[in-house]
Amino acid sequence: MKIFRRKNNKNEFLELLPQAIASLTKNIIEPFFGENNDDKYANERPPLRSEIFTKDKLEQYAVTLAKRHVLVYEQSSEQLLKRLAENEKILLEVYALLSDTLKQNNRIAPAAEWLLDNFYLIEEQIYTGKKHLPKGYSKALPRLLKGESADLPRVYDMAVEIISHSDGHVDISNLTGFVNAYQTVSNLKLGELWAIPIMLRLALIENLRRLSILIAEEITNKSLANRWADEMIDVSEKDPKSLVLVIADMARSEPPMVSTFVAEFNRRLLEKGSSLSLPLNWIEQRLSEMGLTTNELIQLDNRNQASTQVSISNCISSFRFLSTTNWKDFVEDTSVVEAILRRDINGIYGKMDFYTRDQYRHVIEKIAMFSKLSERAIAEMVIHAAEENDVVNNDPRLSHVGYYLIGKGYVATARAAHARITVFEKSRRITNTHPLLIYLGGISILTFLLCWLFIEVALKEMLPTGIMLAVCIVALTTTTRLAVSLVNWLTTILVRPRLLPRMDYSRGIPDEAKSMVVIPTLITRVSSIDHLIEGLE
Repeated sequence: MKIFRRKNNKNEFLELLPQAIASLTKNIIEPFFGENNDDKYANERPPLRSEIFTKDKLEQYAVTLAKRHVLVYEQSSEQLLKRLAENEKILLEVYALLSDTLKQNNRIAPAAEWLLDNFYLIEEQIYTGKKHLPKGYSKALPRLLKGESADLPRVYDMAVEIISHSDGHVDISNLTGFVNAYQTVSNLKLGELWAIPIMLRLALIENLRRLSILIAEEITNKSLANRWADEMIDVSEKDPKSLVLVIADMARSEPPMVSTFVAEFNRRLLEKGSSLSLPLNWIEQRLSEMGLTTNELIQLDNRNQASTQVSISNCISSFRFLSTTNWKDFVEDTSVVEAILRRDINGIYGKMDFYTRDQYRHVIEKIAMFSKLSERAIAEMVIHAAEENDVVNNDPRLSHVGYYLIGKGYVATARAAHARITVFEKSRRITNTHPLLIYLGGISILTFLLCWLFIEVALKEMLPTGIMLAVCIVALTTTTRLAVSLVNWLTTILVRPRLLPRMDYSRGIPDEAKSMVVIPTLITRVSSIDHLIEGLE
């Protein structure tokens, strides 16, 4: 009898096993990977959305923001690159989720379609962000002492604020106006101006990360709503009396009463008519306890989808704006240093090409790094020095700002700014001042050292005078060539080429700079004229 009962118990266990697994999947596993999956993004911040400002109001806000910012200049740990890597990971996870959802022939929202269709562009922007933000770059930028962006670069917080108050839509007009208005209170460094496109790119990627999380949560909630809807539809068709049990199971799992879940669940059950009014009534009752209605959540879901789609499309458009904008013009239009240097007495600075002007600005930036004076103060000092020398001296070179930045007046400028001149900079200046002496001196010293090694060996061998003389001649010839090669190699590594200042004639040569080149020639026949003209070209 005991053996028979054990067999019966074993058969009953095998029959109940599939039901137990199904119950475990429905009541524990599915809820864990369904509604409880929201805990993964529980600590995520909302998208960068604030009150949308007009251009004028955005400029007023820039002034307020500048007064609110408290800066620190001590270097800190790199945070932006770490956050960029986290954002990339989240965006790739959401992309994989969207791809799987489409493979299962499930619907996705228009905002999700925007994200999928333009994901190649997002990947390009992430790659560009890594490329243009080398490790340690942001450490040299002034950081904020307090606020939501505490310990982050000031320009990053400016980028976040612009995106927040324009819903991700950035153009050259509102960006230039915002930066110029900010600088009426606090001037930005040249390095900060060049960092603005990088910071805008990082802030847009951050915003897309937050928007993509909303899309992921929406897909998770809709997937959960579809699972419960499928089960209720199946039970109502096969065993209507058991529908109450399914509703009880759903109630015990405590599904999220959020707009996406309610809207999708309501849509699926309404398609089947009035036979599924019982679960809809239960949803309505739960919502009434929370002071909500189904229609309110459906309308909220529609508004959320529309706003998310607009935000994502604005971010994508801003990415394209960042890729097509001439940031050289932006920096020069917003740089306080550039505006000061353009006051050059003879107007020569403004007629120079971009790379020469940029070279001048970088010298001011470098002096300011080793001085307590600001870049603006140093630029003003250079202009004043040029103005004073224009009155005292007749030499036009002394009235040009370049003389005090890349010419012989650089040392006087650095001293006037109380800048600490590094050993490397002093060595470079000496090399530029006495190049021939340094070059020949280096060859002579190396030749002497190498030649002495040969002579010392010969002396130890006690060779005759004639052989010693021959050894010295051979050693001198051989070591001189080796020394010249070594000095030339070191020169290419240590000495940077000195770029000559250039004028900008890209739009044509002005009348005062035009000249005529006369080439004497003999014209022996008419057909030779074309050949001569072709040779000139």
